[in-house]
Parts: sequence; C-alpha cells; structure tokens
Amino acid sequence: MNGWAQRVVINGAKSNWRPVSSAVPQGSLLGPVLWNIFIYNLDDRTDCALGTFADDTPPGAAAQMPEGHAATQRDFSRLGKRADRNLLKFDKGKDKVLHVGKNNSMHQYMLRATQLESNLAEKDLRVLVDTKYNMNQLVAKVVNGIWGCVRQSIASRSREVILPLYSALVRPQLESCGQFWAPQYKRDVDVL
Repeated sequence: MNGWAQRVVINGAKSNWRPVSSAVPQGSLLGPVLWNIFIYNLDDRTDCALGTFADDTPPGAAAQMPEGHAATQRDFSRLGKRADRNLLKFDKGKDKVLHVGKNNSMHQYMLRATQLESNLAEKDLRVLVDTKYNMNQLVAKVVNGIWGCVRQSIASRSREVILPLYSALVRPQLESCGQFWAPQYKRDVDVL
C-alpha cells in the first residue's frame, strides 16, 4: 500500500488526503479470498447466529437460562480467540449488548478481557431496536406493505413474474436485521 492515499467526499466537500497504510482495494481478486479465509466460516462451532456482512458481523443469541448465557459467553470467547489468531480487530464502538425481553436478567458478557457495554437501543441496518420492541410486528408490517404494493400494481400471478419481484423487494427486508427478529413462535411465523 506504499504511496496510496484516501479522502472522503460528501456533497462536494472534500477532506484532506491521508496516507493508507493497509487495505484491500475494492473490486480486487484478493477481497473475496480474504473473506473466505477470515469470515466465511466464522460461525463454525458457535451456538449464536452470526450475520456476516462486508464490514460487520453481529452475533445474536436467545439466552433465557444460565446454560444459554454460558453458551453465549463461550461463543464470544471463541470469536475473541479466533480474532487473536488471525490478527483481526473488533470495533470497540460497536461491541455492545442489547438485552431484549421483559424478564431479561441483563447478563454481562466479556469479549477478550473487556466487559461488553449494554445498550437500551441499537440501530441495525436502518432499524432501531430497543429492549421492549417486537421486531416481528415491525418486519411483518414492512413486508406486508411492500407485498401489498406489488400485488396491487402487478396483474400477473405467474411464477416467472412474482418470484423475481419477491426476491428483489421482499426477501431483502426479511433478511435484514435477522439476528434481531428471527421468529421463534408459530404466531410470528404465521404473520410473516
């Protein structure tokens, strides 16, 4: 990366150029290779669900009993050890826990040697989730609204027309924030 520099441009305003000491150029062949090496199988041997995105890997777990808390802490410990082995860093500004549910014990978790901070609300992929909010109702409302627009504006009900529309418009909504809203109850699955 010798001689590389970067700057940020927002609405025509430009920051000063800064040297780049390490990076993978966007669109390079190296990017997908490094993804496969470091991130692709990150959730092997973990009980929690990991959402893996280009620059974000949020874990999600339902831990209601002491065994669930212990399993979640084991997962954090495994992730920390794997990051250490691969010289990966965690963004301390994003390393927070959101405790959801009425009777939540607010269990404290550690990542490496640091206790994770608890938040009362967290924004994930443009959706604000707080400790009392029912994500299943929100997702169902968004998905049903989009699907209603599709049904009203498209006369054809053929698989060739509906499937691409569903894949492009509805499915991304179902997949976003999956670690927060993953339906566990039959009533929530039925709504979706």
